[in-house]
Amino acid sequence: MNDKYTEMAGRLIVALDYPDAEAASALVRELEGIPCYLKVGMQLYYAAGPAFVRELKSKGYSVFLDLKMHDIPNTVRGGAESITRLGVDMFNVHAAGGTAMMKAALDGAESALVADPGLSRPVIIAVTQLTSTSQETLNSEIGIQGSVQDAVVHYAKLTQSAGLDGVVASAQESALIREACGQQFITVTPGIRPAGSAAGDQARVLTPGEAIRQGSHYIVVGRPITAAENPREAAEHIIKEMIEA
Repeated sequence: MNDKYTEMAGRLIVALDYPDAEAASALVRELEGIPCYLKVGMQLYYAAGPAFVRELKSKGYSVFLDLKMHDIPNTVRGGAESITRLGVDMFNVHAAGGTAMMKAALDGAESALVADPGLSRPVIIAVTQLTSTSQETLNSEIGIQGSVQDAVVHYAKLTQSAGLDGVVASAQESALIREACGQQFITVTPGIRPAGSAAGDQARVLTPGEAIRQGSHYIVVGRPITAAENPREAAEHIIKEMIEA
């Protein structure tokens, strides 16, 4: 396992989009030895809870807890404190909650660190626009005028001003975010589909190689791995594509 492989595997976030811990654990066993990130989203967290996150951490995995908090600042502050105590490596909020809410998430994390200095500060990121959001949905349903790209960059700048580490956005916007917020501002990009894969319910997609070339720091991959006949082979193929890019 060379350094480039380890680096790129660590930039692959595999989405454990399963209804229960048993199904998720089966995939984790398939991927054993691949030093990737694992994402626990709403479906799995609401079913398996904090215990499953602790189990993943005990196995040495980096964990992205994807709950997309969006509430009044005090509620988000408390949620962020609890999440940080859980020991996750990354979590997110919605940038649409505003600056005060995002700062509250940071305050909550820092409060947990003061209470337990043995904890590590998680990477805190904000969702700009979901990768399922099309131009028509943004304008006609959400009520935000202008382009999706403009909205994403606006939220990225807002997130940076609040002191958070980065954003969730389509890889199609990674270069724009890097230009607006600098190289160190993290971009986590879902909506990744290897060449030949179905887009499914995603509206703004790129391949793993395209995402890396656009400047994405992390890519999130779900169904192309979890629904594959051989998930380990699918994950290894994606890492190979990332290395080549």
